[in-house]
Amino acid sequence: MRRGIAATALVASLALAATACGSSDSGDSADGPVTLTWWDTSNATNEAPTYQALIKEFEAANKDVKVKYVNVPFDQAQNKFDTAAGSKGAPDILRSEVGWTPAFAKKGFFLPLDGTEALADQSKFQPNLIEQAKYEGKTYGVPFTTDTLAFVYNKALFQKAGVEAPKTWDDLKKAAATVKDKTGVDGYWGSTQAYYAQAFLYGEGTDTVDAEAKKVTVDSAAAKKGYGTWLSLFSGKGLHKADTTADAYAHIQEAFVSGKVASIIQGPWEITNFYKGTAFKDRNNLGIATVPAGSTGKAGAPTGGHNLSVYAGSDSAHQKAALKFVNFMTSAKSQTQIALKNSTLPTRDDAYTAEVKADPGIAGFQTVLPAAQPRPALPEYSSLWGPLDSELPQIAGGKESLDEGLGKAKTAIAKLVPDFSK
Repeated sequence: MRRGIAATALVASLALAATACGSSDSGDSADGPVTLTWWDTSNATNEAPTYQALIKEFEAANKDVKVKYVNVPFDQAQNKFDTAAGSKGAPDILRSEVGWTPAFAKKGFFLPLDGTEALADQSKFQPNLIEQAKYEGKTYGVPFTTDTLAFVYNKALFQKAGVEAPKTWDDLKKAAATVKDKTGVDGYWGSTQAYYAQAFLYGEGTDTVDAEAKKVTVDSAAAKKGYGTWLSLFSGKGLHKADTTADAYAHIQEAFVSGKVASIIQGPWEITNFYKGTAFKDRNNLGIATVPAGSTGKAGAPTGGHNLSVYAGSDSAHQKAALKFVNFMTSAKSQTQIALKNSTLPTRDDAYTAEVKADPGIAGFQTVLPAAQPRPALPEYSSLWGPLDSELPQIAGGKESLDEGLGKAKTAIAKLVPDFSK
């Protein structure tokens, strides 16, 4: 069976003998093609068919490689891969959320890709995305899709109300009230999820932790100010009250695409679904702007997205084939095709063709990418939102005070990063 390999031993892995106990468990025959397993975590309905079509193209051009495609629900994939890595159930390739990449690299589950075929076009990718795929100076993933959050709005409703996309959160409060007066619908509906609240921290020049200083900052004065602004947007004219139910995400999305609320904060993974809504049958009615700025004048949201990473426990034949497949899937041609079919954002500049940018959703989100803030290369970082996802709905629902909720979140976060000072 395949077994995990320490990352430090992988510098020349492709030149080494097989690192697995054998290939009989992979489904390969001695004289047949290499069969790769790819765990994809994309939307099975909107995105997966495009990837499956590309797999067929790859196999047609590479008769010695077959790709077994497995769509794994995103919310299950991290734990599932963590369990499978080091056993025969681990896939050769993982579509790894950018926050998972350093965590799995630290455990030695991912192959360093520097100098390999997978990163042959490294200079073509946006530099900040390559940096986000690194851990301790080595690159463990090739940027596959990228995203960030933006202020998305219904242009027709905003025009009817005579307001523009807000530059600050105070501007948003005023605009929301005017939209309510002029159109009868709420002007804005915010989310209680920690990822969406992150923009309010960036607007105050802070984060949940200071990775350099190794300090938990989720309840700092700046953070409290940011979360205070976030909380204030759940009450007032034209501001929809907080939805703390399990289906809040779906409720907010449905209200926006049906024209029942004029604006929300959302990411490009919903572009395809925006277009399916009655409010955006005319795609040009979709307005996209950088999230409003905080009191520091800064505006920005987290850089998200996914990398394609290669399992370090695969044998050399599977690694070599996996590197070739990753190179194919992240090529300019594939990235362009994915963008056109899925309305997702390419990770390399040469894939933003005129045809791709003709999609108003992609063109709009491309303009907000420069304001996106990369996450620190902290293996535990993506897990830090967990405690906040528990506490923020309690705060927004009036069941806890801001100080009480952030205090509980700080205690929980400190346990996740025990070497950080409190």
